[in-house]
Amino acid sequence: MIRYYQELVLYLNRTLGDRQAAADVTQETFLRLLDRKGHEHIEQPRAFLYRTAVNLSIDMHRRARVRRTEELEVLDREGVLDERCPQEQASRDQQLNLLQRALGELSEPCRQAFVLRKVDGCSHTEIAERMGISRDMVEKHIVNAMKHCRLRLKAWGGQR
Repeated sequence: MIRYYQELVLYLNRTLGDRQAAADVTQETFLRLLDRKGHEHIEQPRAFLYRTAVNLSIDMHRRARVRRTEELEVLDREGVLDERCPQEQASRDQQLNLLQRALGELSEPCRQAFVLRKVDGCSHTEIAERMGISRDMVEKHIVNAMKHCRLRLKAWGGQR
């Protein structure tokens, strides 16, 4: 399945016009596939990956369109509501603590690649250059980190 990774990134880059968005959608596609393991056999894995990626791309466009059309007042009110709700803040704090705990279980290169991508917003190429590894290795580290964190959050009951 991993052999389709680059192919899918290139396809999504052409359709989305954004390399980072393409990489993010591809990662989410593979995470969805990993979450399905143990379920029914996938007869056409390439078709499954492309269909999942296209669906995720459509969802991303819909969310972006909704965000662009929201009025600033609505966004301001949401921020005020979040600040006033201690239960939501406590839940977010708990999620963050569990995520930090899961990240602490990763190898240093895996954790570093994940943090550089998801926290610092670096591209895969930038991460590869900083860490002195290949882009493929960066992608593998990030996918592994995301899978590990998702599994640990589920195991610890941190997912809603």
